[in-house]
Amino acid sequence: MLSLIQTEFLKLRRRKFIGVMLLAALLMPLVGIFYFSTSGGSEISPMQFYKWTAFSYTPWIILPLVLGMLCTMLMYDENQNDMLKQLWIVPVNRMGYFFSKFAVVMLYSICFMSITAISSILSGIVPRIIAFTSDSVSFLFIKCLEIGILTPFAMIPVLAVAASQKGYILPVCVTIVYTFLGFILLMVNMYIHPLSSTTVIIMRNIDGVVMNEPIHIGKAFLCIGIWGAVSTVWARVALSKGK
Repeated sequence: MLSLIQTEFLKLRRRKFIGVMLLAALLMPLVGIFYFSTSGGSEISPMQFYKWTAFSYTPWIILPLVLGMLCTMLMYDENQNDMLKQLWIVPVNRMGYFFSKFAVVMLYSICFMSITAISSILSGIVPRIIAFTSDSVSFLFIKCLEIGILTPFAMIPVLAVAASQKGYILPVCVTIVYTFLGFILLMVNMYIHPLSSTTVIIMRNIDGVVMNEPIHIGKAFLCIGIWGAVSTVWARVALSKGK
């Protein structure tokens, strides 16, 4: 398993665009600088600023879209060139292969949110929009780590779709629909879509955030677990067919 993960990271060296996608982590902090520096309102607390730069559209839309693109890229070349048939001859364990891809997505997600946390702090403190407080900074890093770990589990269905397809058009379309559906269903029912349930877990202890329904952490984890388990079985079946 570790050798498969190492191989996946070695292959990433040839894909420069994956590094470029990390720049999306800077988007909301930059928007936060513009928004709060021109608002002309009262004094802004660090948590108000971090809710905008790290806890809003980044975990709801930006990170899922980026991870969906990553899932597609990780699977596309091998599917397109029928390299999987050669891997099965080696042989390579199919679930080990699938979860090595997941491990890359997980580490990439943590890296993405670490950049988000650092850029959120710098974009708030350097322009003197907010004051530096150790409590808010530690909370920001803990919460960003939580987002970086939970979101990949919610994206397992997209990884399974990418594993079952030779092309990239369907996985990309599924990524877009899946991400925005999770955002929409957050306002309808928070426990039927993995991204909605992930948002529930993330937002449970952030001051000033009010959800439409009572928060049930157990239901949220159950939703993520069911979708993840079903998607893993689907990926196992698709990979077993050898395409």
